[in-house]
Amino acid sequence: MNDEARLEQLIGTLLRSGVIVAAAVAALGGIVYLARHGFEPAYYGVFHGEAQDLRSVHGILHDALLLRGRAVIQLGILLLIATPIARVALTLVGFAIMRDRRYVAITAVVLGMLLYSLIGS
Repeated sequence: MNDEARLEQLIGTLLRSGVIVAAAVAALGGIVYLARHGFEPAYYGVFHGEAQDLRSVHGILHDALLLRGRAVIQLGILLLIATPIARVALTLVGFAIMRDRRYVAITAVVLGMLLYSLIGS
């Protein structure tokens, strides 16, 4: 098997694993949330935004470690968002190993744009 085929196989495995892990984490969060709040009445008359601690990665990780259902769901969503970014990073490493400078440069620009859109804006 050549380098390109191995890289494609590795990328496919990364994408599948990322989606499966993200779905499992979000499902676990849903189970925890429903176990704790499933029988509470829903009030649709007043909108309540997301809690302040669930608006940052640090807050989500902190609350997820405490097994708070909404934070675990948010963590699953973060993992789902991180999966294609990890794919681009893995592709960058693969192109660097294959010494393909043109694709390393293009992939580095794409990764930079993804990270800027996620973190910088």
